[in-house]
Amino acid sequence: MFVLVVALYFLLACGVAGLLLFPAAREIVYLALAKRRQQIGAQVQNWRDRRSETTRSLSQNLQASRLSSWQFIKRHQWILLAGMAVVLIPPLTAWMLSGKTMLGSYDDSGQVVNQQIAALLEGEQLVPPPPLPPEVFTTQEVAQVRPMLDTASRNWQALDADFTQRLLMTFKIMKEKHGYDMVIIEGYRSPERQNALAQMGGSVTNAKAFQSYHQYGLAADSAFMRSGKLVITEKDPWAMRGYQLYGEVAESVGLTWGGRWKMMDLGHVEFRKPGVMKR
Repeated sequence: MFVLVVALYFLLACGVAGLLLFPAAREIVYLALAKRRQQIGAQVQNWRDRRSETTRSLSQNLQASRLSSWQFIKRHQWILLAGMAVVLIPPLTAWMLSGKTMLGSYDDSGQVVNQQIAALLEGEQLVPPPPLPPEVFTTQEVAQVRPMLDTASRNWQALDADFTQRLLMTFKIMKEKHGYDMVIIEGYRSPERQNALAQMGGSVTNAKAFQSYHQYGLAADSAFMRSGKLVITEKDPWAMRGYQLYGEVAESVGLTWGGRWKMMDLGHVEFRKPGVMKR
């Protein structure tokens, strides 16, 4: 490595000495540099000429396109105006009519719900209803729709206090405003029961232990009472209408309704408290 450095230094020194001592060598180097500079200048000028030509071509094409478009519009102006009318008039008409319909059918019944929610937040304490006889939940019709309901917990005391008040308020509104008597068919659910239900397949539940708010006392499944009988089936139009109203009322008091899920659970509501479950 040292020898290579010395050799390079020697060659460099010889070159510098040659330029200093021999005018002919300096002339050769000068001519070579001048020729190279001319070549670079020619390349730069050639690039500038091509760019200028491209710019002129694009400008001419753009002007021609504008002129052609304007001529097309002038030749077909009435057809274009008619087409715009066909496209714009129907949606504008529908928008104007829908706006009038919304204003004309405004329903202030939501104010009643807001007052009841305000009362709930101000501290109105609702009392859970007395438990129903066990045989209400063990009929053949109920067992076909909801398996293992006879062993489900319907103890209001096992539920979160805040969730309990919101659910009771929902039941109250459903009764007073819509005429539906509602009962809780399952509240708190143990981890063991949750796993047992999950093993029955996706038609029952996909949630395993501690994947459901039931294990935290923050969820409940409810149904309707009609003529002293429990109505759970979704095939009953009266019950389906009730579930829709139930979802609206539950959401208005801050609960999450299972009817909006991909796998709908119409009778299910839950109260998603921050920090309880990560979703």
